[in-house]
Amino acid sequence: MARTLRLGLAQINPTVGDLSGNVEKILEFAAEAERRGVDLLAFPELVITGYPPEDLLLKPGFIQDNLKALKEVVAYTEGKEITLIVGFVDTEEDLYNAAAIVHGGEVRGIYHKTYLPNYGVFDEERYFKAGSSCPIFLIRGVKVGVTICEDIFYPAGPALAMVLGGAELIVNINASPYHAGKRESRERMLAVRASDGVVVIAYVNMVGGQDELVFDGYSTIWGGEGRLLARGKGFEEDLVIADLLLEEVFRARLHDPRLRKERSLFDGERVSLIPVIEEFPPPRSPITPSYSEPMPLTEEIYSALVLGTKDYVRKNGFEKVVIGLSGGIDSSLVATIATDALGRENVVGVAMPSRYSSEGSVKDAERLAQNLGIEFKVISIEPAFKAYLEMLAPHFQGTSPGVAEENIQARIRGNILMALSNKFGWLVLTTGNKSETACGYATLYGDMAGGFAVIKDVPKTLVYELARWRNGKAGRDLIPESVLKKPPSAELRPDQKDTDTLPPYEVLDPILKKYVEEDLSLEALVSLGFEEEMVRRVIGMVDRNEYKRRQAPPGIKITHRAFGKDRRLPITNRYRG
Repeated sequence: MARTLRLGLAQINPTVGDLSGNVEKILEFAAEAERRGVDLLAFPELVITGYPPEDLLLKPGFIQDNLKALKEVVAYTEGKEITLIVGFVDTEEDLYNAAAIVHGGEVRGIYHKTYLPNYGVFDEERYFKAGSSCPIFLIRGVKVGVTICEDIFYPAGPALAMVLGGAELIVNINASPYHAGKRESRERMLAVRASDGVVVIAYVNMVGGQDELVFDGYSTIWGGEGRLLARGKGFEEDLVIADLLLEEVFRARLHDPRLRKERSLFDGERVSLIPVIEEFPPPRSPITPSYSEPMPLTEEIYSALVLGTKDYVRKNGFEKVVIGLSGGIDSSLVATIATDALGRENVVGVAMPSRYSSEGSVKDAERLAQNLGIEFKVISIEPAFKAYLEMLAPHFQGTSPGVAEENIQARIRGNILMALSNKFGWLVLTTGNKSETACGYATLYGDMAGGFAVIKDVPKTLVYELARWRNGKAGRDLIPESVLKKPPSAELRPDQKDTDTLPPYEVLDPILKKYVEEDLSLEALVSLGFEEEMVRRVIGMVDRNEYKRRQAPPGIKITHRAFGKDRRLPITNRYRG
């Protein structure tokens, strides 16, 4: 009889620290998978605790509670045919990022993550000890290797040891944070791993938002020739199921001499075989594998921003958000994302005009609010601004109006939004983009005041692209065309334009990408054709404003290198390479 295995990948959205809630979700998906005849169901990395748990891992009570939560999952499998792979924190003489293989009311085996990432947003060497063994589990007559996230990225890593030890299926459980373009590179890598090892590879990824991070899902299953067999949805929970024909792996290996030669040089001491359930599954009708088409890049980025906003607000116990609507493109996009994430009834827009606000901007803010169907308030800052100027007049005597007077306006607006937040429990969403954040074109305790920075990692040129994409999806000018066409301005002095302070964004953004995300030097940037004086000016602004970025609220990571966990520079820093 041909050996088949019905594999399920539970692409779920856990919450860090919500151990009982995470267990409830695990059992919900396990019950559905069992109903659909799944033999082996895999959950994401550290699904019991949520990812990343960070310094919760330094609390002994948290570790013990995580083990108690795992016991609840184990108890569920008593008397059931299904086998589960569950990410949790294991403790022996140290802590391990681990996967438990659970069947029949018992933990039948445990795998410890071998490669602990310690770059970008990852800090796993701070908490975990690396594993060293490579067990293979016999499940329904199939030899299954289990690895965790980073382990699959290394060609000569534990997956190869398991393949050389006879594994026919590698299940890789993940909490892999999103950035634009990552899905394509990840899938290319997985196809190569499957093809090189002549092995079926199943990649289950977490989905959801956690502080700055978004997990995109897109769980996949790959055949031994590197062909995509199944793919989960992007940015939403999904149960991905496929019937695997393991005889195809056996036949392919008979015709491929590479593994024979590698196996002759293989040291098998790290590999052991652990029986879980040896009987083949009963005959049944085959199912159609789960398959979802990936999103185009702009839609993917927008979906990441919506999911990140929704989960940050909801997981932190808020219901409604408030946004300062200036009539500009940034606040318009943030309000649109928030409405898509939370529903129109949970978004409040506030226009706060001053003597320098154009009539068009106030009308654009009102029109946007009408298009979105959100609550709209107008609170003039003129009385407060006038009082500030009168109060400070003796102290500012003999000086010309400048940045101080501009920033007073921004800080009054920040105060108003925070007052509404305190009074009604609304979370303030800030509206600064990555270009402004990079250059310090923002006011501390003013437009930077708030709880969450939705587009903090979105360059200004991409802000326009996302806005036009959203209008296209709506089939109308959800964000008014006048907002998209007018020159960007903070409107803090007469006839002000962003280009008074910054280079044009189409010039600025490519320089910022190379300097901030790729760490190119002045000389390297100039060699690419950027004008030297312009590069010096941009680098100077970026380097001077680390102190502002350090005080900014968290925001959603969508680029390869975001400010915050990804890019950590000292504030006190005289290096000017």
